[in-house]
Amino acid sequence: MLKRTLKFTAFTILGFIAFIALYLLAAVLFSRWQVKKELALQNKDEKPFEIYILTNGVHTDIVVPVKNDFCDWSKVIPFSNTIAKDTNAKWLAFGWGDKGFYLETPSWSDLKFSTAFKATFGLGAAAIHTTYYKQLHPSEYCKAITIYPSQYQILEKCIKTSFVLEENNRPICIKTNAHYGKTDAFYESKGRYSLFTTCNTWANNVLKQAGLKACFWTPFDKGIFYHYH
Repeated sequence: MLKRTLKFTAFTILGFIAFIALYLLAAVLFSRWQVKKELALQNKDEKPFEIYILTNGVHTDIVVPVKNDFCDWSKVIPFSNTIAKDTNAKWLAFGWGDKGFYLETPSWSDLKFSTAFKATFGLGAAAIHTTYYKQLHPSEYCKAITIYPSQYQILEKCIKTSFVLEENNRPICIKTNAHYGKTDAFYESKGRYSLFTTCNTWANNVLKQAGLKACFWTPFDKGIFYHYH
């Protein structure tokens, strides 16, 4: 019996190690595989502009102008849902992720096993974290992306369809004290975070759908930023 138990334990450990190794190998290989969906521009005279991708070293946000000719995001994501209620912001960042992780883990030291377990295996709900910025400074953590209006409209639609909406078709704001700052808010979102569908997978898929540079698949922010050096 002891031998069987030790053998089972050894196979379990080796299987876990093999799974992690394959997962990391797939992350490296698929993140280097660039995918750029070709889109037909609605107008050859379209004037491009800039959006941004932003990372804290782990998590990727997509950052868009608060207001342009195509969308006034302040009407969708009201300033009043933030603590500051500052209407002078010029940029709005969107990040998707596990709701429990967002709301219950303000720092890594607060991470609970139950939260990590649910997030890893897709057992929890998802949320979108929005943050208003007055200005952004390009760096290794913040990359500017040139985008055309026809691409932006697709990107805008992808972000909007990620929200869970109220009866009035407005995103549902999550009432919480778990703010990361004075200019952010959380909203209910569709989908479930998991080991294979992470915050960075979501951002990568949005870029991909809009015909911007993206990778085949990535669970990590570095997979996205690799293509925007």
